Amino acid sequence: MRNINLRYVKEAYDENGVLTDFKIVCPDDFNFGYDVVDDIAVNDPDRRAMVWSNPEGEEHVFTFADMKTWSDKTANVLAEAGIGRGDMVMVILRRHYQFWFVATALAKLGAVMVPATFMLKEHDMEYRLNGASIKAVIATSLGDIADVTDTVEASCPTLEVKLLVNGAGGGLTPEDEDGNVVLPEGEPLGPALSGPDGVCAASVEREGWIDFNTAVRNASDVFERRETLAADPMLMYFSSGTSGNPKMVLHDSQYALGHLVTAKHWHNVRPDGLHFTIADTGWGKAVWGKYYGQWLMEACVYTYDFDRFHPDDILRRIGQYGITTLCCPPTMYRMMMGADVDSFDLSCLEYCCTAGEALNPDLFAFWKDHTGLVIYEGFGQTETPLTIGNLTNSTPRPGSMGKPVPLYHIELLRDDGSVCAVGETGEICIDISEKAPGIMLEYYRDPDKTASAMYDGWYHTGDTAWFDEDGYLWYVGRNDDVIKSSGYRIGPFEIESVMLEHEAVREVAVTAVPDPLRGKAVKATVVLAEGFTGSAELTRELQTWVKRKTAPYKYPRIIDYVAELPKTVNGKIRRAEIRASDEGKANES
Repeated sequence: MRNINLRYVKEAYDENGVLTDFKIVCPDDFNFGYDVVDDIAVNDPDRRAMVWSNPEGEEHVFTFADMKTWSDKTANVLAEAGIGRGDMVMVILRRHYQFWFVATALAKLGAVMVPATFMLKEHDMEYRLNGASIKAVIATSLGDIADVTDTVEASCPTLEVKLLVNGAGGGLTPEDEDGNVVLPEGEPLGPALSGPDGVCAASVEREGWIDFNTAVRNASDVFERRETLAADPMLMYFSSGTSGNPKMVLHDSQYALGHLVTAKHWHNVRPDGLHFTIADTGWGKAVWGKYYGQWLMEACVYTYDFDRFHPDDILRRIGQYGITTLCCPPTMYRMMMGADVDSFDLSCLEYCCTAGEALNPDLFAFWKDHTGLVIYEGFGQTETPLTIGNLTNSTPRPGSMGKPVPLYHIELLRDDGSVCAVGETGEICIDISEKAPGIMLEYYRDPDKTASAMYDGWYHTGDTAWFDEDGYLWYVGRNDDVIKSSGYRIGPFEIESVMLEHEAVREVAVTAVPDPLRGKAVKATVVLAEGFTGSAELTRELQTWVKRKTAPYKYPRIIDYVAELPKTVNGKIRRAEIRASDEGKANES
């Protein structure tokens, strides 16, 4: 290890090894592709960058030298297709290893990567292609995303280039009820899925599309450094809110350096370990945990190109591949909690983190009891890297999101811009009076939304929390999620945590529904644990449970029992979908 990360940070620690100061040092011409990936490739070529596998049995180990070779080949293919500095390129590649080739190549070209989920439909795709003036789409052959793109192409005048990646399995092969891959006799398994020659060997033909794998295999692996600047746009995500079209969150190259605190001081990755963040590449959490910070730390990441989450499968792979650090949403931990955790060998696991949803205390306790490991919670957004967290060598408090990371000055502000007192709920705001590394540049092409989030020297996150006397932050909810009922402000997380302590509740989402008397009433949408059935008696029992555990005015006046909660592909509960469904039912009546 050459400690590349120390080129870009100035940091200090207290006597207990807890980070107290962290400042980013970013050269004007910093480029992640050249200055990190290629630097390691040239000076430490055999260092592992990624261990990759899929449910079908295919496996690859990529060194940093491999990543340089394949990203240089990819850069030549994209340059030949006319893609260059400043061009917007949509990337829809699930968890295929080609995503890392493409991401690094686009950085080297100075183009802007726009990751997206494979679940987009025609309306979603047309809005994104036109909203961002997308010049090229690089998409997986798996699923129907190529069909969706072709359907809307005529209405998207900026789209000039389409490249198709043969995903070769991707976890979409049929499975039995236990999650085991089942193929018809004679169908290939393992390395054969990528063709007889291995990486990028599986070709694909589709009219109007360039066969990415074939083109990359045939391309030159010599690519000279091009001029780029750290201030250039590098990455853009579409981030959906509760209303209106998704916002386009634009980041410059300094965003990659902002994730040093994510990987080094929260994920606690180390050069001889193997880090596993469970996230699809269409979402921001992928670059949080599978790319920027980890490779700045010269650490290896594990990527599992699966489609359907099976907790037993994930737990088995932790021991099989020797995963040392793990990060996934609370929902996935909760699903693993429902498996027989004690039957799996997790002795290799040294450190666990979570983000995406607030961590309920019962889950924190379960994981520690059964693995001996604390789950270190962190908080950030598509617009930011990690901004609040329980960092390495700190002492987490169950249910607390931690403390502000030293990279940022964070306050909780009232509506009038004044600072909240200890114990008072306010909006989490980040000081941007000077450029804050890793914080978005803007909502692209939307000055009004940018101005509503970034003003008076603060970036307003839209999330609310309160400080305790020791500086720990406790999450309340999104501004949109906070329930205002009979003059009270009620955070859904606290009610959910209380309900999850009851043996009948496996999952729960708390939202607001219109109420003629109170303005809004608290509703709990519950997935029951095995052996329990929804009934009026159980509803009364759960309501009484909440009244006894927290302030009585917070209890759910409505409890709805469902088979499953709506979630994103990464397991985050979609409360907005529950609210929209309730509003639709109210309008119908």
